[in-house]
Amino acid sequence: MSRTLSEADSKAFLTGFGVPFAPERLAPDAAAAVAAATEVGFPVAAKLCGENISHKTERGLVRLGLADEGSVSSAAQELLDAARPEDEATGVLIAPMLVGSRELIAGLSVDEQFGPTVLVGIGGVLAEAIADVAVRLVPITRVDAREMLEQLDSQALLGEFRGEPAVDRTAVEDVLLALSATAVAHPEVVSVDLNPLIVVDGRPVAVDALVEVTSSSRPTRGVVSA
Repeated sequence: MSRTLSEADSKAFLTGFGVPFAPERLAPDAAAAVAAATEVGFPVAAKLCGENISHKTERGLVRLGLADEGSVSSAAQELLDAARPEDEATGVLIAPMLVGSRELIAGLSVDEQFGPTVLVGIGGVLAEAIADVAVRLVPITRVDAREMLEQLDSQALLGEFRGEPAVDRTAVEDVLLALSATAVAHPEVVSVDLNPLIVVDGRPVAVDALVEVTSSSRPTRGVVSA
């Protein structure tokens, strides 16, 4: 059996390994959400956060492009009102809207035969259709991470694109190495999903994260322990 950490706990855990996230705040109510939006800067995204919420978009638990205090307050209250008892909601995550025309995906999964693996690929709305990914067994080296990027077919998307600079491959390699280090340090981690990694000014920033762990594991100060 396994369980999924809340988005906030997932991000706090992965931050300790060097995965880059946008600055965000967890707000317990609408008023706190407004204060958080003012702090991180408009426009913002708002998402309901909870221990048992893993499909926010499908359930309509995400609001994007909130440009003022009124829209943030309304959106936050709507999200909190939409929470179900089983969600174990902890509040609303408020994060700045990031602008980038390219998205990547990265993550960890455990192969039943070979053990933990690291994945990187092209993300966005066409991710499933393109299925352009590379996978390596844990642990990986810097060379492995570099080769994973070189293995992707969509190399044009990693270069200069629509007036944006080329993807900082070293920064993406750092994310993959962080995921590998996570798997080595915490074998109780069943999977990690970073989708999407938005490329902002050439550098990847994870805007969503879910960490799945064995059901007996609990996060403590950003660290998963048995």
